[in-house]
Amino acid sequence: ERFQVLCFDQVDRLNRVMDATVPIHGRGNFPTLNVRLIDFVKVVRNKLVENDVHVKDVRLNGGVASYVLGNENNQAFNDYDVIFSVQLKDQTDLNKIKESVLGSLLDFFPKGVSKERMSLCSLNEGYVHKMVKIFNDTDKWSLISLSNVRAKNIELKFADSMRRQFEFSVDSFQILLDSLLTFSDVSKDSMKEHFFPTVTAESVYGHYELALYHLNNKLKDIDIRLLKKYMCSMFFIDFSNISDQKIKLENYLADHFTDEEYLKFDYLMTLYAVVDESTICLMGHERRQTLDLISQMAYHIRIEQEQ
Repeated sequence: ERFQVLCFDQVDRLNRVMDATVPIHGRGNFPTLNVRLIDFVKVVRNKLVENDVHVKDVRLNGGVASYVLGNENNQAFNDYDVIFSVQLKDQTDLNKIKESVLGSLLDFFPKGVSKERMSLCSLNEGYVHKMVKIFNDTDKWSLISLSNVRAKNIELKFADSMRRQFEFSVDSFQILLDSLLTFSDVSKDSMKEHFFPTVTAESVYGHYELALYHLNNKLKDIDIRLLKKYMCSMFFIDFSNISDQKIKLENYLADHFTDEEYLKFDYLMTLYAVVDESTICLMGHERRQTLDLISQMAYHIRIEQEQ
């Protein structure tokens, strides 16, 4: 019940996602790396194998997987979430993973850019948005997020064991990419309705059809108050200073309200109330700082709307 073979339309949508060119934006003088997602995934996988990290399979996860599998009403996703199922013998393997990812970036540097002085430390400073390493009795995994200023980060997760891999049924989809990766290597012909790889998806929630029903009908069995607290906590962990929060909110408004400018003010007022009621992870002055930021943005938008 947890597995499903994809139809052609879904495989075609998956292929277009993996064929997309995604910018990895560098800080300071580091150049932007324009990577074709499928090529980048292959390079990282190959580097892992070269560094003696066993890769069992590669999967697409999160909102982008839901976008591929859901109906046409599910059009938006943020990050490109890729899971490498790996064997982690000890913490040394976590260092090998970091080396593999950062080393892969060098393969996509623009021609003419010198790579000789590019240390792993400098590549980390230049391109990594977030890095997490967990290694204990129940959880063995690592996350490396590569920066994109439009909030379309490439999120690479390397998982041996995780107690919980999803929050809700609609987040539980994982698409196995290995057959698509092989198809792109061996076939010179374009994908067609009667010529495409067999791709399987899994719902780690445990029931694929039920999770898909929840996704297509936008259903979540949740406590909204707990969700608000969780979302606020995650936001302030990812964007801890006020300047990062401002950039993130400005990008979000620009991306999600292109044709509905009139909703920006209402959104910010709702956000203000949520932060005011639900934020439990900030000191008092930090909370007031964020609330002031939201109210100032809302004020400027209201002034613009009235002009």
